[in-house]
Amino acid sequence: MTKHIIAIVGMPGAGKSEVATVFDREGFACVHFGEVTLEEMIRRGLPVTEANERQVREALRAEHGMAAYAVLNQPKIDAALESSSVVADGVYSWEEYVVLKERYGHQMVTVAVVASPWTREQRLSSRAVRPLTAEEVASRDRSEIENINKGGPIAMADITLVNEGSVEDLERQVRIIAEGLK
Repeated sequence: MTKHIIAIVGMPGAGKSEVATVFDREGFACVHFGEVTLEEMIRRGLPVTEANERQVREALRAEHGMAAYAVLNQPKIDAALESSSVVADGVYSWEEYVVLKERYGHQMVTVAVVASPWTREQRLSSRAVRPLTAEEVASRDRSEIENINKGGPIAMADITLVNEGSVEDLERQVRIIAEGLK
């Protein structure tokens, strides 16, 4: 049986973490790419804010290149692959996508989660952890598209999930995909 790497891509608030949670419940191991940022913020003694997150993300990419998160998370992915398929939650840059695709080839399936800017803004402003203002959402979107090359992986997705409906609708879509990849 082929073990897969499910690379989840999408803009902030599209529903990537929700998709990862469903894959996790379906028996896929989950590697959250963003944990690298939070771990580094804690190491540096920085409070968790949008500005600090951006600063740390950009510093890690300056130090390790634009593929930083793929490179830094590769040991976690490889270890998880020993026992199950893996969900890579939060592949951002084109360079990360390329590193993962070159390493895992057809074993990697890219799933884009998309939602309108308005829907994403509503979700991000009302979330319990790290809520963002409309200005912060717009700033983050622009930064991720212009500075992190986020559009490429979304454009190259093998599967695209439109997340404009209910959580139950999204979960149903993900369960169908998960079943096909088991």
